[in-house]
Formats: sequence, structure tokens, C-alpha cells
Amino acid sequence: MALLLEHEFKPLPADKQIETLPFLEAVAHLPPFFDCLGTPIVYSPVKADLAGNIKKIRAVYDSNPTKFKTLQNILEVEKEMHGAAWPKTGATLALMWLKRGLKFMLVLLQSISDGERDEEHPNLIRVNALKAYEIALKKYHGWMLQKLFMGSVYALPYKSDLLKALEKGKEVKEEESIEKIHQFLSRVTPILDAIYEMYTKMNAELSYKA
Repeated sequence: MALLLEHEFKPLPADKQIETLPFLEAVAHLPPFFDCLGTPIVYSPVKADLAGNIKKIRAVYDSNPTKFKTLQNILEVEKEMHGAAWPKTGATLALMWLKRGLKFMLVLLQSISDGERDEEHPNLIRVNALKAYEIALKKYHGWMLQKLFMGSVYALPYKSDLLKALEKGKEVKEEESIEKIHQFLSRVTPILDAIYEMYTKMNAELSYKA
């Protein structure tokens, strides 16, 4: 899938230490995914948020590539640097929101690739998007944002149009597109799971609403 596979993620190492630079270079190609969902009023801010958080983490990394070599290093160093303000600060906060945006994306794609659908309207992706929103973002959004997202599912593209957009306009058989989604998910899901695990272990997860 052209958009998803154009820049590979490095495999997750056994020690689950994710190198910052390769991660940022790979994830920097993903914000355009949200253009494929249409509904600019809802998904353009999500795209901008994703890109903005990548930029914030990159700025911290560039300030000292040795000190911030891994994502784990970022959390550890910032915890020491910011004291009581941590984790609601710096690249730690940016990565917290970045992983949530990625989680939405991965759950949506996993749901589509698993064949979950509304049997009466099999070419719609409302079921998939609602599942992704419930799991990844809903509990972190206030009432207004929740209403906006719930309404947006009625303006989502057809599954066939989404898959075509992910192929950058090329006509590809659905089963081929789904196989590429599987490839993408197999690479990225373990990395995202490791980031979530890291936040839990370091007690860095925050539950306040945006």
C-alpha cells in the first residue's frame, strides 16, 4: 500500500528500546492517512496534531541525539529534567498524544482488515471508525469533540474509496490492499504496543480530556 509502506519501521528489538530517529522518520509519513478519511473539519486537526507532535519530539531529539537516542531515554531524561511538571510536558506529552493518534489509525485499519463491517452496508467504514474512536480517543475528548467525531462517521468515504486513496489513486484489488494493510500492521503494532507498555510502566499516562 503506497501510503502506508513507503517508509519501513524498524523491527522492535528484543529489549523493546525504540530508537528515536528511525521511529520519527517512519512515522513522519503517516499524517497524510487522515486526508484519506475526508471530513476536513474533524480529521485535519488530527493530522495537524500528529504532525505537530512528531515535530516537537524531533526538536527534543535534535537538541541532544545521544541523550535522546531512544524513546525510553526521552521519558527518563525528561522525568529528571521537569520534576513535578512531568509527564504533562515536553516530548513526553507529545509522544503520549502521538501514540493515541496512531492507535486510532491502527485499530481502524485492523478492523477493516479483519472484515468487521455493517452487513447491510458492507462498503461503509462507520463500524470500523467508531470502534477505533472508542478504543483510542473517546475517553480523552470532551463532550463537544465527542459529538463532532460521532457525527463525522456519516461523512467518511466508502471502504473502496479509502483503499484507493491509500494506494494513491491506483486501482488495486481489495484483497491485495488488505494484504498490504496486514504487512503494515505487523510492523507497527508491536512498536505501538511497546510505547503504551512503556508509559504504563513509568506511570506517564494521563487521562485528562482535550
